[in-house]
This record gives sequence, C-alpha cells and structure tokens, in this order.
Amino acid sequence: MKHHFKPTGICPKNIEFQIENGRVFHIHFAGGCPGNLKILSKILNGWKVEDIISMCKGNLCGNKNTSCVDQFAQALQMAIEEEKQPN
Repeated sequence: MKHHFKPTGICPKNIEFQIENGRVFHIHFAGGCPGNLKILSKILNGWKVEDIISMCKGNLCGNKNTSCVDQFAQALQMAIEEEKQPN
C-alpha cells in the first residue's frame, strides 16, 4: 500500500513510501538534503517496518525536536495503524 505523509519541523515537505508484507519500499523524501535522503532511501529500501522504526525513532537534527528519520519513523507508525483499520 502506498502512503503519503506531511512531516512537520523538518525540511522535506512530503514523504512517500510503500509497505509490502511488512517491508518498506519506494521511499521518497520531497525536499530536504537530496544526497543524504536519497542514500538513506536506498539503504532502508526493503527493511522491515519495525526495524526502521526502532532505529530511527527519537533521532534529532541539531537543536530541533525531530529529524527526517524521526518523522519517517512516525510516518511508518501511522501507516501501520492505518493498514490495521478495516476498509
């Protein structure tokens, strides 16, 4: 299932990804640091949702209260909850 997430407190304006069989694919950050976010998307492609959340949740960027990876972890948590909801 394809997901779109509007992050707050970070440079990217949108995060898109797909979850298939508990794994994350086709990760795309719109905006932000292109080089860093492109390689991050490649590295995390195919990882288990839970592994990404546990590694990324709570990581902060400088003096901000969040970061790109923290927002991604939040997006994944919301997506899991959304997918649990009956249609």
